[in-house]
Parts: sequence; structure tokens; C-alpha cells
Amino acid sequence: MRWRKLGLLYRPGGRHPKLLTHAANPLPIALGGDVYRVFYSGRDSEDRSSVGCVDVDLARRRVIVAHGRPAFEHGAPGSYYSHGVSIGNCYEARGTRYMLFMGWQRPQDGHWRGDIGRLVVGADLSLACDGAQPLIGADASDPVSLSYPWVEREGAGYRMWYGSTRTWDAGNGEMLHVINSATSADGDRWSRHGLAVPYVMGRAQAFARPSVLARPDGGYDMWFSYRGAGGGRYRIGYASCTATGPWTLRIDEAGIDVSPGEWDGEMIEYPFVFDHAGERYMLYNGDGFGRTGFGVAVQE
Repeated sequence: MRWRKLGLLYRPGGRHPKLLTHAANPLPIALGGDVYRVFYSGRDSEDRSSVGCVDVDLARRRVIVAHGRPAFEHGAPGSYYSHGVSIGNCYEARGTRYMLFMGWQRPQDGHWRGDIGRLVVGADLSLACDGAQPLIGADASDPVSLSYPWVEREGAGYRMWYGSTRTWDAGNGEMLHVINSATSADGDRWSRHGLAVPYVMGRAQAFARPSVLARPDGGYDMWFSYRGAGGGRYRIGYASCTATGPWTLRIDEAGIDVSPGEWDGEMIEYPFVFDHAGERYMLYNGDGFGRTGFGVAVQE
């Protein structure tokens, strides 16, 4: 598997106080033809993230509309998304389209942490929070922090993959943050099943934002961000599973890496993989956790 980079698509330009910097976690929704509305997480002067969007012509690889106002802002003090909204993917349940997100909190005297929430996506692609409580919050199986959810339809139900922190300090200068799974019959109530993707201490132990596609044989492919020991810079990794077997970590087969001297020369992360017009594309971020914007690659 190899990806051919097609270049930087969007670099944030401070069009609104809530979207001064960053365009992290790109999430495309088809508008028709080759045009997609790409939602992203931008930041304000206090590093709180809200959701912005741009309309992109994928065939021409250019932004045709840069929307000047946030589509959704971070929450008020005391809310579970008071310090940020980091988006995952969309799914439909009972005729309603939802957009999943990680809600950030930064307690005054504690470590930052996250829970999983969802937004209701209107017919006009407007966004509204689905209730004041998280869809999935901390519990005995996920006691520390949760992150970046991704949901796929599976038979008559749904399967979710999401990040879960086991410890902020694994003893080697990095947290242990793994990818767990959960299932649901209706898309609302979720049963958690623990670890889904294996990790490797020192090499791939801090995961972020899984992007999952189902295969015709019933298996799945997954792309994700990962870091090893020492709090290093993110890279994009890959894993796969069969219809009946466990996930296999295949980091060296991701087929995409940094491009020294470019906008993604030090870091590459937060992939979103999707199919369009017979091709497979990846939107992704580069340096600074999305500070330099997002780009696109096509699978060869």
C-alpha cells in the first residue's frame, strides 16, 4: 500500500476569533459531484477548539468556499467540551445523522481529559450538540480519558473504535493511550469491549483518531496516528483484521510518511480515509497537530 501526496488543501488564516489557528481532524461530507464540505477543529487564542468548515473541490484540489464562522463552538465552563471539540466521523441512526467528537476539559488543578460526545447534523449541515451529557464518558473500563471516536454500521447494529488512556505516564516519557471498541444495537446505548488494536510499548503506545473502512470480505482496514516513547511526533500507522480474527498491527505498511522541508515535514497525523469516484483518498494533518492545515493523498 502506498499513498501519493497531492498537496496542502487548506491552511488556516484566522478568519474568526474561534478559528485563529489549526485545521485539525478533517472530516469530509459529500455535497455533490467532486465537492465536499470538510469540517475541522480550529483553535482560539486560548487553545480551545471549535468546528470550522471549508468547501473543497477534490478533483481540482482547491478550496472553493472558506466559511468564516464556526459551525459549532466549544462549550461553556463546566461542560464536558468546555475546552474543545475534536471531531471523529459521522454515522446515521433512525434517520438522524450524527457527528462524533472528543470533548476536552482542562480542570484548573488537574490534567486535561476527554469524553465522547456527538452532534446532530442538520439537513443544511448545521451542527447542534445532542444533549448536555457525553455519549460515552469515563467508567471502570475507561477510567482516565477517552478520545477520537469512529463508528461503522455492522450488520443490524454499530461498532465503535475509540481512544482510551490507561495512564498519563507509562514510565518512558509517554502516555499509554490505546484503541478500544464498543458495540450498539441502536447507535445510542453502547457496550464496551476493551482493547481492540494491539500496541507496542516504546514504539506505538499513544494512538489517536482511528479511521476505519469495511472490506467486502467482512474485515476492516484502519489508519491512525501513533507515537512511541519520549513524547515524539505523530506518524500515521495501519492495522487490519479479518471478519473473524483479531486486529493485526501493521505500522510499516501505512505507506505514507513525513516530507522533510514541507508543511508535513516533522509530523503527520489525524487521517480520514474515504472513497470517491473509484479512488481512495486520505485527508490528514501535518506539523503542529494541524497548525499548518490539512492535505490530501490518493492511494496508488
